[in-house]
Amino acid sequence: MGGAFTIGNADGFGVKTRISVTFIDKDGEENLVKVPVGMSILEAAHANDIELEGACEASLACSTCHVIVTDMEFYNKLEDPTDEENDMLDLAFGLTKTSRLGCQIIAKPELDGIRVALPAATRNFAVDGHVAKAH
Repeated sequence: MGGAFTIGNADGFGVKTRISVTFIDKDGEENLVKVPVGMSILEAAHANDIELEGACEASLACSTCHVIVTDMEFYNKLEDPTDEENDMLDLAFGLTKTSRLGCQIIAKPELDGIRVALPAATRNFAVDGHVAKAH
């Protein structure tokens, strides 16, 4: 009688509960995964054994989950990046005009089919030997 039910990638009312996301690794290999609505791209990568670091555990303190949204149409569907995200993106290797942090891209139905490329390298100052200088 009552209660929602799930059929495939939609709930009983036709609302998507999972979206398709394609991760493109540094060698150009593509990995299509189904991602629950509400999950971040970073979490989806980790859940599917895709190499996306996320050193700060999504606390907006690094740029190691930097991804490049390959299609401007999908990029334009994302919320604008916060100042904090932009500050971290400034540290990212291979920054592009469609760069975002994977921890800040949250799966939602209108992003079904999004494709994200993983950069060839990341910058992790905590591991890479960066020594902060006093101001």
